Amino acid sequence: MMGEMQMEEMDRRGLFAAFSALTAMAAAGGAAQAQTPKQGRLTTKQLSQSRVIRFKDLPVVKLDNGGTQRPVMSGTLPTGEFIEVHETVLPAGETPHPPHKHPNSEWLFIQSGKLEYNDNGKIIAVGPGDIVFSASNVSHGLNNIGTADATYIVFSVSKQLPE
Repeated sequence: MMGEMQMEEMDRRGLFAAFSALTAMAAAGGAAQAQTPKQGRLTTKQLSQSRVIRFKDLPVVKLDNGGTQRPVMSGTLPTGEFIEVHETVLPAGETPHPPHKHPNSEWLFIQSGKLEYNDNGKIIAVGPGDIVFSASNVSHGLNNIGTADATYIVFSVSKQLPE
C-alpha cells in the first residue's frame, strides 16, 4: 500500500499517484497561472476525466542546458486550480534557470542526482527521495552539483487567472 511505502521505494508510478493527493493542497497556490510548456496542455473538460499516462509515451523536449523535460500535463482543473507536472533531467553542473520566484507553489520529487536547492538564499543539499517545496513568491533555485545527471519531477499549482 502506498501509504506504507518509504520514499526510497517510490518509483515514477508511485510519484504520479501522489500528485492526485497534492491537488487537495492546491489552495496553497499563488494568485496567477504557472508557466507551462505547450505539450501536455489539457482542457478543463479533459482534466475532469481520470486517465493513465504511460511514461514511455511522454514527449521528450530538449532544453538549452543539455537536459530534457517530459511534460506530463498542465491545465485548469474543474475545481479551478491550474496545475503543471513534468519530469526534468538536469545535466551535471547545470541549473534549469537562475533563481527566481513566481505565484505558483511547487513540489520537486528528487529521483536521482546530487543537487543544491537555493531557498531564498539558503543553500540546502538534496538528493534521491527528498521532496522540495517552493512556496509562492519565494525566491528559489536548483543546481546539479554532482557528476551525473539529476532527475526530478515537478508538480506546480496556482489559482487560475482569466487569460
